[in-house]
Amino acid sequence: MEASSIMGILGTLGLAFGSSWASGINLYAMVATLGLLSRFAGLQLPGELAVVTDWWVIGIAVGLYVIEFVADKVPIVDSVWDVVHTFVRVPAGAVVAAAALGDFSPWVQAVAFLVGGGVALSSHGTKAATRVVANLSPEPASNVTLSIVEDVIAVGGTLLSVFLPILMLVIVVIAVSLFFWLAPKTWRKLRRRRPVTST
Repeated sequence: MEASSIMGILGTLGLAFGSSWASGINLYAMVATLGLLSRFAGLQLPGELAVVTDWWVIGIAVGLYVIEFVADKVPIVDSVWDVVHTFVRVPAGAVVAAAALGDFSPWVQAVAFLVGGGVALSSHGTKAATRVVANLSPEPASNVTLSIVEDVIAVGGTLLSVFLPILMLVIVVIAVSLFFWLAPKTWRKLRRRRPVTST
């Protein structure tokens, strides 16, 4: 296989899984960014991702992003929003990865679907856990700051997936590895802090 072909495949993987990772943080920002880039910057999306270039899809994504932008900055509401979106962001991340590899064989798309879902779950889980901790703070400033940072990361991650996909692929591998390494440790610490009730 030629070096250019390998780089092309890695680039597609970077776009696929980078977009999946971004969807776990803010699905609507990711979809709107890809759609607008395709419309105004002539971005050619691989596989079946061209569906996000439809104006209806872009408009709905922008509208839902505005709603999330507001909801994400209200303590407690943001955590409820994250719980509900566990059933939205993670499947969407899986679909995005499979769609990006739509030009490959069905088994490759199936693997991409599973991996994309796992990648989206890792970033979504990190976001949701961070928000739960932030909600323990009595002031709302941390929520507003976190929300803005998350939006920047989601849009920035999508842009990296498009323009520097191999770099984004490396970032995703590191981020997912850290998540699966830290998640069990964090869970054990939280369980040890759980108050013991007397019977």
